[in-house]
Amino acid sequence: MTASRTNTVLVTGGSGYLATRLIADLLHTGVQVRATVRSLDSEPALRAAVRRGGADDAGLALVTAALTSDDGWADAVDGVDGVYHLASPMIQSQNPDDVVIPARDGALRVLRAARDASIPRVVLTSSFAAIGYSPKPIRDYDETDWTSPDTPDLPAYPLSKAVAERAAWDFIEAEGGGTELVVLNPTWIAGPTLTSDARSSLQVFTAMLGGHMATTPRQRFGIADVRDVASAHIAAMTTPEAAGKRYLLLADGPTTTFLEVATVLRERLGEFASKVPTQEAPGDELPPLVIHNERARRELGFTPRPAADTIVETAESLRALGLAG
Repeated sequence: MTASRTNTVLVTGGSGYLATRLIADLLHTGVQVRATVRSLDSEPALRAAVRRGGADDAGLALVTAALTSDDGWADAVDGVDGVYHLASPMIQSQNPDDVVIPARDGALRVLRAARDASIPRVVLTSSFAAIGYSPKPIRDYDETDWTSPDTPDLPAYPLSKAVAERAAWDFIEAEGGGTELVVLNPTWIAGPTLTSDARSSLQVFTAMLGGHMATTPRQRFGIADVRDVASAHIAAMTTPEAAGKRYLLLADGPTTTFLEVATVLRERLGEFASKVPTQEAPGDELPPLVIHNERARRELGFTPRPAADTIVETAESLRALGLAG
């Protein structure tokens, strides 16, 4: 697929943190965007977010479709040149099936509709959660690694990501016809938000900045800037050699911890970050974690921002929107 062939695209889960950034960026390039939402009640906020990203929302059309139903998907893909499948459940539930089933079945509904409409390529947003949540003697991960659904005590979210991505690849291999699949696996996404509420990873920032987090969770992870992840999605759609591949997305350099995120906030933002925690929850020393982004850099032209800048600019965007501080 080449950029010249992509004139109208579908973005699923259009009101989300990453999706609003992707939609704004696509509109900037002159691409017409159709986005799915669960309800048109979200349309005013979604359009405001896109305009906040400096884009003209006249090129945006919204349609309703849900991961849990076949209704609407054939119409959603009709006439588009490519599909970005971002929608995935983020609910908290004691029953993993509440997350896993809609994630898996929703991905298959989108792929089936794309295949039936002879759409050349689907770019699916997966996660590092589908790659690096199964233990290894040395925690060094690239795109050849997979989170096993059989991993003991695996939380519902990484389980859903692993199951949905595996199902997507299996479908493309067995029934995909001429439709190509590219999968992006970002680590923890941060960066300036266009939405008017703090979602997903942004809630960590609001908790820190508001003084609602006494100690930081003890965890090591990679940071991916939402702007860089959106750019990688566009490259994944328009790069011919990306077909059939998955790509890890994160900032260069060592992985980080929540305590290190808090330290950057305190050092760079002064009084605004005076309430962020200064201690980490007790526990064993965290083992090293290496996550590779070389494939994305080499094949997608991925040039990530420094993680520290992403951290600071996330907080500044929350302050500007009145969501923190």
